Amino acid sequence: MQIKQNIKNRLKNALRQKFSNYTPETSYMPFHTRLLGRDRMALYSFIQSLNTNFGTSIFEPVAEELGLAKFDNITRQAFAGETITREAQRVIQDIMDNLESGRVKPNKCNEIERILRVAHSGEISTIKPTKIDLLLQKDKSVYLIDIKTAKPNKGGFKEFKRTLLTWVASYAYANPNAEIHTLIAIPYNPYEPKPYERWTMAGMLDLDFELKVAKEFWDFIGGNGSYEMLLEAFEEVGIEMRAEIDEYFARFNTK
Repeated sequence: MQIKQNIKNRLKNALRQKFSNYTPETSYMPFHTRLLGRDRMALYSFIQSLNTNFGTSIFEPVAEELGLAKFDNITRQAFAGETITREAQRVIQDIMDNLESGRVKPNKCNEIERILRVAHSGEISTIKPTKIDLLLQKDKSVYLIDIKTAKPNKGGFKEFKRTLLTWVASYAYANPNAEIHTLIAIPYNPYEPKPYERWTMAGMLDLDFELKVAKEFWDFIGGNGSYEMLLEAFEEVGIEMRAEIDEYFARFNTK
């Protein structure tokens, strides 16, 4: 299947680019190094380095390739806009206050409706919202997606929620005819085969409309069966590049 091969090519290119730019951490760990060897310590450092930008270097390009056949347009690291009305800011703060106090439960449809009613009303402010990891467009529908780590900090969900609401307001100001959807995406479930522990987000996110995890996320991007196909592609790349990866890390034993 061509799409699978394209994804494998992107993975290989991403790893090779990482190899060419990677410099192991300089922290001196003499006991660890003598016990495990320089190559294993270099691999450990490499994995930590890769984890810090796995979203931008791996998941975003893979999602872009996967969604090309389904969406009209896909943009990585997109801007939601830099203009928001004062009334929209007030509504966003009111939504956040009510959620934080527990007076209301998250209701994405209602929240978006409230923001859109004032998205072009009154005075405006210039802002610099967080970049959108993935912007997907299909006809008039746009999906603004924030890709998070598998176990995001519980305390961060307030800011995640505020970011999603701000995206709605700023994107709507610049694109009044768009049908806007905003999502938090978790690329894999670290608790597999148990369900994802969504309770950590329940007070802030509307779990039915603002969160997609693992299979739900990848199948949304590329259609049914995409998640399983991706797992196969990652495994095949690992096998096909095994000798290349081993050779790269073997160099560190000679230093």
